[in-house]
Amino acid sequence: MAMSLMQACRTLAQSTWLLSFCFVHLLCLDVTVAEREEWYTAFVNITYIDPVTSEVRTEKAEYGRYGEHSLKRDAKGVVVLPSLSQDRQACDPGTRFAVPVQGNAWIALIARGNCTFKDKIRHAASQNATAIVIFNVGSSNSNDTITMPHSGMGDVVAIMIPEPKGREVAALLERNVTVTMHITIGTRNLQKYVSRTSVVFVSISFIILMIISLAWLVFYYIQRFRYVNARDRYQRRLGDAAKKAISKLQVRTIRKGDEETESDFDNCAVCIEGYKPNDVVRILPCRHLFHKNCVDPWLLDHRTCPMCKIDILKALGIALNTDCLDDLPLDYEMVGGVVLEAVVSAGSSEGTLSEGGSVVLDPGVRRVGLPQDYHDPDPLRDSPITVTTDTHT
Repeated sequence: MAMSLMQACRTLAQSTWLLSFCFVHLLCLDVTVAEREEWYTAFVNITYIDPVTSEVRTEKAEYGRYGEHSLKRDAKGVVVLPSLSQDRQACDPGTRFAVPVQGNAWIALIARGNCTFKDKIRHAASQNATAIVIFNVGSSNSNDTITMPHSGMGDVVAIMIPEPKGREVAALLERNVTVTMHITIGTRNLQKYVSRTSVVFVSISFIILMIISLAWLVFYYIQRFRYVNARDRYQRRLGDAAKKAISKLQVRTIRKGDEETESDFDNCAVCIEGYKPNDVVRILPCRHLFHKNCVDPWLLDHRTCPMCKIDILKALGIALNTDCLDDLPLDYEMVGGVVLEAVVSAGSSEGTLSEGGSVVLDPGVRRVGLPQDYHDPDPLRDSPITVTTDTHT
C-alpha cells in the first residue's frame, strides 16, 4: 500500500512538472507574440547655410524614430518653430507656426512635454504641416528616443529625435537660419517584451509548482522514512524469530563410526566438506543436517533450509506480528509459486521433489544415526507444511 501510494505521488508530481512546463512555455510564446513592438528608425538629413562661414552644411544620420501611428514614408520641407517662445511645446490649440510662403512644404519642430503627443501632432497638422518632428526632453539619456503613441493621427508623418539635435536645430531657427529637413525610412525593428501582468502570472504559477513539488518531496521522504523503519523492525523481528527457531532445532555430535563419517555420505551443503567425528551438526525440521557453525549464520540471514528452502519459522509454528508490513518483501522463497510441503514416506528409500511442490528427503536423511522422530509442540495449524515421521531403530 505504501509503495503504491508513493508511486502514485511520484507519477502525479512528474505529470504536474510536465504540464506546468508546457503551460509556462505556451504562455511565454503567447506573451512574446502578443506583447511585441514594431518600430522604424528614420534617417534625418539637415541642410542649412552656416551663418559664420556662409557654407552649405549637410548632416545625415539615423537618429530619428517614427511614431507608433505615423505614416511610414518620406517627408521633406523647411523646419518651422512655433511663433511664440512660450508655445514651443505646441500644447495650446491656438499655437501658430511661422509658416513660410503659401504652398511650400514645411515641418514643425516641437519640444516634448506638458501634453500628449497626439495634441502636439494635431495642432501642427491642423495648419497643414508636412511632418512633425518632436525632440525628446527630460530623458535620463539625452540621446534616447521612444515610439510615440498618437492614435487617431495616423495620416501624418511624425518622428522623434534626440534632445541635443532638436535644440541644435531650434538654435539655428532662432538665429533666422533656414533649415531644410529630409526624412527617410530607416531600419525596421521588432522588440519583444513581457508585460507586467504576464510576469506576475508566470511567477504565481511557478510558485504554485514549487509548493506542489516541495509538498510531494516532504510526503515522499516521510513515507520512505516510515518504510525504512518498518523494514528494520521487520528484519529485527525476523532475526529474533530465527534465533528462537534455531534454539529449538536438534543438535547432535558426530561420533566415530557413525554413518555420517562414511565416504558415501553426503557432504555439508554449506561448506561442501564431509562430516568428521566430534563435528557438531544441526538437524532441521526437514531432516537435512549441516554443520552447526555453517548453517546457523545461514539460518539467521535466510531462515530457510539451504537445500529444500523450507521455512523453519513456519515449520516450527513461530508466527510474526506483520502489522504494517504487508508491502515488505519476504525473505523466504517459494518453489514455482507453490507452498513447500515436507513429506517423508516411511517406506521410501530415496527422495525427490514432486511436481506438486512437495519435498521428500534425500538418501542421506535416512542414515542419520538417531531416531528421526520430530515432535513439534505446535501441530502447525498456521503452516502448510506437513511432516510425517520415519523411524529407524
